[in-house]
Amino acid sequence: MNHWIIAPVVLPALLAPIIAYVMRHDIVLARWASTAGTVALAAIALGLAVLASDGATHVYYLGNWTAPFGIVLVLDQLSAIMVLLTSVLALIVLWHAMATGWDNRGRHFHALFQFQLMGVCGAFLTGDAFNLFVFFEVLLIASYGLMIHGGGKVRLKAGLQYVVMNLAGSTLFLFALGTLYAATGTLNLADLAEKVRLLPVEDAALLRVAAVLLLMVFAIKAALFPVQFWLPGTYANAPAPVAALFAIMTKVGAYAIIRFYTLVFGPDVVATQGLAGSWLVPGAIITLAVGAFGVLAAKRLMPMLSFAVVGSMGTLMLAVAAFTPEAIATAIYYLVHSTFAAAALFLLADLVVSRRRDDALHQQPPVVQNGQFAALFFVAAIAMTGMPPLSGFLGKLLVLDAAQGMSWMTAAWSAILIGSLITIVGFARGGSVLFWKATSLVVAEDGSSDMVPPKAQEAAPATVLQFAPVALSLVLLGLLAALAGPLVGYFDGAAAQLFDVEHYVSAVLGGNGEVLK
Repeated sequence: MNHWIIAPVVLPALLAPIIAYVMRHDIVLARWASTAGTVALAAIALGLAVLASDGATHVYYLGNWTAPFGIVLVLDQLSAIMVLLTSVLALIVLWHAMATGWDNRGRHFHALFQFQLMGVCGAFLTGDAFNLFVFFEVLLIASYGLMIHGGGKVRLKAGLQYVVMNLAGSTLFLFALGTLYAATGTLNLADLAEKVRLLPVEDAALLRVAAVLLLMVFAIKAALFPVQFWLPGTYANAPAPVAALFAIMTKVGAYAIIRFYTLVFGPDVVATQGLAGSWLVPGAIITLAVGAFGVLAAKRLMPMLSFAVVGSMGTLMLAVAAFTPEAIATAIYYLVHSTFAAAALFLLADLVVSRRRDDALHQQPPVVQNGQFAALFFVAAIAMTGMPPLSGFLGKLLVLDAAQGMSWMTAAWSAILIGSLITIVGFARGGSVLFWKATSLVVAEDGSSDMVPPKAQEAAPATVLQFAPVALSLVLLGLLAALAGPLVGYFDGAAAQLFDVEHYVSAVLGGNGEVLK
């Protein structure tokens, strides 16, 4: 066994309580420890991605208890990609939080941040459905603490809505797991993949119920219609660095859908064939529409960006819904792109809003460094809306190509193209109000008013260290576009590995289970 596989879970799990109990009164020491841990996590994740690039499935048996009786962590190309994405995003967000002082506005930011990384990495590496539930709960607890970081009545109210919605999802998750265990007698993913395919169709009613319940749970996590309503309020009221970190949270739901409905309830399983796609396609199209019109109608910057995230999830899930190797590879590419695009926008919004004093989309005097902010917003908006030359354009082209030949191709193409146009208009409106039409209203003694070019609002200019995380996110988006060929080749390998169920089962179960023929 390669013990590095468990490191992305153990490292933040050990570091978080040390920061919480030993360094809680020393922000400098907490910053050093959190930074060192996150850098180490990124280095480990990169090493794991290189390890997984050989196409093999690497298994770690906790306590040396073999599957399906013991807990296993499984590293393949998809899980390696997701852990690496998480660690890079964490570095960017942590940099911004420290540069702007967000981490010092409340207690235990760095401890909660590490617990969040533990939950996310654990969810991507686990090979057991029940332990996926456990890591979901770690995510929920840590994300709630981060959500209300810094306090405030509005933030507390939004956090409460977020917790209630996710607790409902967790309850449903337990029902789904109980139903799945009743139907198959196991919760190990490899063992499930084997037993589900051996289950007679006439005895699979309970299995189909479990498949639908799990899809509902993962749809909540991925913010898909009709359970997407929690996301705009949560992301819009969270601290901006936390909202940027939450860009990976919806991807946990998308990852779970990809993993379960290729490995366990795959296209070759007669009992559940076409079940996921038939629900995902209309849900994704409506989610995309909700996101696009939300961007257009938003009256504040943070809700506008939150609805953009909703729309990007709709586009992502349209690719997933095809459930072909080519479509899943496309989905992985768009997933990585949308994560960095959302992070760049939220981090930039924090720099702008902190100098405008509010995020309302109405005319105000221009902020200091108005030109630099406008340029960065323009590039980030291009990425999020899918305009050339950045990775969003290539990602949407790949999604459109993946939908070819599907019965719902016309609906998908229409939703993506029209939704992109509406989103572009929404971002153009928001950007013009924020940066181009920045003016001040001068009211004369007789009550008349004139719009005159104002002086920039007095505020401390952003430093190079504060600009750097946004710039780094945009550079990564540029690299995604420039290196699209080799990256998509790697993602093709990850998708092909996902659909090779026999390889996964034999790697995890070894001699303890019958290998599928």
